[in-house]
Amino acid sequence: MFSNWKIGRPFGIDLYISGWFWLLPILVFATSFASGGADTAFINTTSILAIFGCVALHELGHALAARGYGIRTRDITLYPIGGVARLERMPERPSAEIVIALAGPAVNVVLAVLLGGLWLAGRAVGGDFESASGWLNDFIARLALANVALGVFNMIPAFPMDGGRVLRAFLSWFTHRETATNVAGLVGTVSAILFGVYGLITFNLLLVFLAVSVFMMGRAEVQAVRMQEANKRRRQMWDDERYDWAEPRERREASSRLEPDGWVFHAATGEWVEYRDGWPVRRYRQL
Repeated sequence: MFSNWKIGRPFGIDLYISGWFWLLPILVFATSFASGGADTAFINTTSILAIFGCVALHELGHALAARGYGIRTRDITLYPIGGVARLERMPERPSAEIVIALAGPAVNVVLAVLLGGLWLAGRAVGGDFESASGWLNDFIARLALANVALGVFNMIPAFPMDGGRVLRAFLSWFTHRETATNVAGLVGTVSAILFGVYGLITFNLLLVFLAVSVFMMGRAEVQAVRMQEANKRRRQMWDDERYDWAEPRERREASSRLEPDGWVFHAATGEWVEYRDGWPVRRYRQL
């Protein structure tokens, strides 16, 4: 039951629904039925499913924007607390990260405008529109407001949410990427704590789960960036000065090993040695 279900492949991107997702519409239906009967349960459950359809479009916005920068998306998965588009890598250029991060909320803005226009058209039609389906105008209004809320909420600067990524990219223009990530991660941690406290006070378990997810994903990505930057520093630690082989005897002994042309790593000395025509011509030594 709790395994991911593949429901489609829009634009060549696998779209999954987490098995845990179904707990949300079941909970909404049960609580709505208990408080308002079958009609209320149907409307609320349909609304939550439609809202998550908008969440899927939000994530597709990220994925298609990333594709424009040559970054593929492994898949998109919908969870009870939202959606996740797994990009193969994150862009390091601040401008690219900002565009990709804003693409999702931009989709919600477009949907809110279109649905708002449809709602206004329904209001203009009046009785005929409502008599055809009494709940349709209310449903469209809910969906439009939900897209407004999705767009605004995702722009909260809580890394790794969209607003947090925009914050990190903006800071990267003025400081090192790792420092920008640490600052954005700290803001995200504080935001997650505030979400969690508010969720506990209001007994909103979904908000608590969201806070925990934001905290854990933010910490994981901060650590990943730190590791990436540490690996870059290790690669830069190789001494790029050329070393001449002082003695002709050393040249003869080295070339007698008949190493192939190119770079060869010697574990005993911790050096990379470049050979040309069987001769060592330079070496890089780790500092």
